[in-house]
Amino acid sequence: MEPEITVETAPRDQKQAELELLFDIARTLDKHVELRSALRPVLSLLEIRAGLTWGMVTLLDRATGLLRIEEAYGLIPEEKERGIYRLGEGLVGRVFESGLAITVPDLSRDGHFLNRAKSRTKQDMAGLTYYCVPIRSGGGIIGTLSAERRIRGDDPETQMAGDRSFLEQVSAIIADSAKLRERIMEEQFRSRKKAASDVPGDERMVKIPGGRIAPGSAIIGTSKKMRSLHEMLTQVAPSDATVLITGESGTGKELVAAELHRLSKRSGQVLIKINCAALPESIIESELFGHEKGAFTGAVSQRKGRFELAHRGTIFLDEIGELSPQIQVKLLRVLQERELERVGGISTIKVDVRLIAATNRNLEEAVAAGQFREDLYYRLNVFPLHIPPLRERKSDIVLLADHFAEKYAEKNGKLIKRISTPAIDLLTSYSWPGNVRELENCIERAVILSTDMVIHSYNLPPSLQSAVSTHTEPTTTLEAALSRLEKELIVEALKISGGTMAAAARQLGITERQIGLRVHHYGINWRLYRNTKM
Repeated sequence: MEPEITVETAPRDQKQAELELLFDIARTLDKHVELRSALRPVLSLLEIRAGLTWGMVTLLDRATGLLRIEEAYGLIPEEKERGIYRLGEGLVGRVFESGLAITVPDLSRDGHFLNRAKSRTKQDMAGLTYYCVPIRSGGGIIGTLSAERRIRGDDPETQMAGDRSFLEQVSAIIADSAKLRERIMEEQFRSRKKAASDVPGDERMVKIPGGRIAPGSAIIGTSKKMRSLHEMLTQVAPSDATVLITGESGTGKELVAAELHRLSKRSGQVLIKINCAALPESIIESELFGHEKGAFTGAVSQRKGRFELAHRGTIFLDEIGELSPQIQVKLLRVLQERELERVGGISTIKVDVRLIAATNRNLEEAVAAGQFREDLYYRLNVFPLHIPPLRERKSDIVLLADHFAEKYAEKNGKLIKRISTPAIDLLTSYSWPGNVRELENCIERAVILSTDMVIHSYNLPPSLQSAVSTHTEPTTTLEAALSRLEKELIVEALKISGGTMAAAARQLGITERQIGLRVHHYGINWRLYRNTKM
């Protein structure tokens, strides 16, 4: 009998294990329709199979120009609620701004982490190494991937280099997945557009699900005015022309600005938004153009302004009509010369920024009144876009209401199946002085009040209600109502005059004969008021 031979399996090669893990990460991303839902299992794989803990993925929100935490494995709720990073803020913001990976050995020595991670002690972070790498796509940076590991062994430098290289490979897979999803959305839109090409022109945009102008767009509407607005928007978006968006408050000027940036050649860069009316005049100059250390009391360090931070990207100035004349002069120079100086500085800084401005004021009237510089107005008004008020696009009200109902149903964990016909009648008959913003608030309230998966007319605010919907129709005739009012006015005048008919007549603007006839007609005993003069 031959002896039994035992073969010992050699330890699996680390490189092979990493390749298998990368394959499983790619497969996990492919299984999920949305990128966000795939990130948590990906970070879980990094922790369980690679020992990389506290993983976090941030992605650029192009609408705000900020980094938003998409998923953070292991963070406590307080850290998750923080939610966003500005460019250059913290290690994550620095990695995104510079495009360079960062490694921080031994977190217990780093004050940033000791202040941020309140759930962990200094002893917990001793020996932990932090990695943060950029996520690159299409030549630009769309976010960051970060994680931690407790380094053990005789060669920590080699271990750290290996971890960082591995995370860079994972970030490349995440970037490819995001890019693929974007291509799928574009292909779906082209297919819908082709399918709608056989439909008459006035109906083509209606065929796009949800009434959205284009995939990825936040603009909803199929009315003639909105289609015309979008045609002009798509023509000007690829250029670097300055755009002035006008329209009443609440019409969606900020959404149009975001859409201009999304469709522009600068879409891979930041979009920075500033509400000029919300900033005090004393600090708006520093916010826009930055300041040098010691430029004024409280300027303890140098600070870049919003124009510098928006370099090669887009800056959106909302309520630009509220700028003071001094700031208007400096803004005009930036637009003309593409350069600025920080407050308290002497060096000139070149900036490459596309400006989008918005206002609900009539700037032509402001120019005529001397409240706004004429040269700045003409520099801003290169390509004007006017957003129609909601009362002029009634056909979009139901589309918008459906969108907001779906949005706030998901936000509040409720199921809304439909909007009742009486509710739709109220929505379409109202004048909407607050425009889309007022409609959104009304639908949010109605979603909260709904108890049977339907938005009814009685779920809408009292300001939208009619006499029919509230069963408060008039129960008297016009003649009876006027007679009652006339009697009340005569009695009140007699009280004030102490029962003197002549004085009461003068107060009411009629003759003594007229008041006498009315007193007799209504059976008023004027003597009762002789001693009740007020």
